[in-house]
Amino acid sequence: MKAIKKLAALAIMAVMAMTVSAQNAKLPENITLKSLDGKSIQSNEISNDGKPIVISFWATWCKPCNRELNAINELYAEWQEETGVKLVAVSIDDAKSSMKVKPHVDGSGWEFEVYTDENQAFKRVMNVVNIPHTFLIDGQGKIVWQHTGYIDGDEEELLAKIKELLESKN
Repeated sequence: MKAIKKLAALAIMAVMAMTVSAQNAKLPENITLKSLDGKSIQSNEISNDGKPIVISFWATWCKPCNRELNAINELYAEWQEETGVKLVAVSIDDAKSSMKVKPHVDGSGWEFEVYTDENQAFKRVMNVVNIPHTFLIDGQGKIVWQHTGYIDGDEEELLAKIKELLESKN
């Protein structure tokens, strides 16, 4: 029993250490993503003129991912007007299923940028294990908050974090 408690404590400390180190990390450079029209973009080209960026890792087959991105899409124009935030959705669908991404996005009517990460290099570098996995990036490209999973209402927490970031900047 003591061994299990020690193991659980170590696991919790390891997760906390990874979260703390990830919070001060920057976006990786030179990871190639593809736009929905097939053009390559490097991860360090993701920018928003010094304003916050939300990066959401998702897949066409992930129901919570789609619920989250649909919920954000409903509010996205308001968020942009209020905070200047930019959302970038990164699909981790592999080469076989990536052809479903554009029709899926078009059918959903999403108004934000969507890229594919077919070889999952960006996903690996960002230490994404489960999706949806959402990152909030400050205007300097530093990861300031992240969240895994989605339940209805999580988008409100994300908006609150965006507003906190903007308030701390002023």
